[in-house]
Amino acid sequence: MRLFFSKHELKLRRKRTIAAVVCMVIVLGVYWILTRPQKAAPEMPTVIVEPVIKDDVEIFGEYVGRIRAQQFVEVRARVEGYLEKMLFEEGKRVERNQPLFIINPDLYKARADKAAAQLKKDEAQELKTGRDVERLRPLYEQNAASQLDLDNAIAAYESAKANVAMSKADLAQAEMELGYTTVRSPISGYISERHADIGTLVGPGSKSLLATVVASDTVLVDFSLTALDYRRSQQRNVRLGEQDATRSWQPSITVTLADNSVYPEKGLVDFAEPQVDPKTGTFGVRAELANPGRKLLPGQFTKVKLLLDVRENAVVVPARAIIIEKGGAHVYVMRRDSTAEKRFIETGPEVGNFVVVERGLGPDEMVVTEGQHKLSPGDLLAPRTVAKKEENTDEINEVR
Repeated sequence: MRLFFSKHELKLRRKRTIAAVVCMVIVLGVYWILTRPQKAAPEMPTVIVEPVIKDDVEIFGEYVGRIRAQQFVEVRARVEGYLEKMLFEEGKRVERNQPLFIINPDLYKARADKAAAQLKKDEAQELKTGRDVERLRPLYEQNAASQLDLDNAIAAYESAKANVAMSKADLAQAEMELGYTTVRSPISGYISERHADIGTLVGPGSKSLLATVVASDTVLVDFSLTALDYRRSQQRNVRLGEQDATRSWQPSITVTLADNSVYPEKGLVDFAEPQVDPKTGTFGVRAELANPGRKLLPGQFTKVKLLLDVRENAVVVPARAIIIEKGGAHVYVMRRDSTAEKRFIETGPEVGNFVVVERGLGPDEMVVTEGQHKLSPGDLLAPRTVAKKEENTDEINEVR
């Protein structure tokens, strides 16, 4: 057995050792690469995005209103006498000029008869004096009658004519008073209960009220706006109570019934007070509303929803997409490369669950509506869309 190796053998052994070490290192390196824990890829935030809507937005104000009849007329006695008959059913509809009450007409019939007789007497006197003038005039021309006789005849004739005119007026007044003994409805509508019983002495003054008639086929709704609302309407160039033919819409109202249902008929604002009430700081507004089914009763209170303005082609986003911070309001917009952009915006009026954006957004952009609070500018997004533009538009219309 040899104890020593030659130089050639040592050199060969050294090369084999180095090769074995290199192979072991390579094997270990490959094993480490294959078995090492993989570094997790950055997770893209999942958010919900919705398109920006461009639509006509109606802006309303809500107030408390009171309904009153378009016409409320008191039926009163115009002549004095005892009430004899009532010719209507209380609470029922009556027509214009329909007889309602009868006041004892005997006294007024006698006055009319007397005035008629006096008229006949005066007409006879007028006829006689006229003939006297016709007879004296040719005699005067023949010097058979004096000037004084002719003048007296003419004066008597003129006096008789005046008496006839006075008697005709007296007769007309007597017949008018006789007609007043039949009390008629001044308008068509629904009549109240009677305020005087049969046999009561009625007449002009405090004793004259017999009933009331209400015409409620059309009603008026009175409500009050704050000075701020009035100022805002002026800024939008909306003059309440005036019809503007240049606008595609007019200030209209809808009212809510007692069961919280919306009355189907809409009313138009036809009057606004010219000044603010100094006691309340509000000014009165009136709207006219059709009431064919008499669902609205005069005197009742109701919720009034007034159309103050229509923002045509307004840019609208869901209110939940907006983040309010010290620097202002902003939203996250998804760019075309699916990255997040922080966009500051100027907001306008809020309509239900939506907000009008005055500046900062354009139509058809996509805004993040859920998950935006965990975003940073430039983040790559994993978007999900859950609403179509048409659906959002319908929701805005429902909010109105």
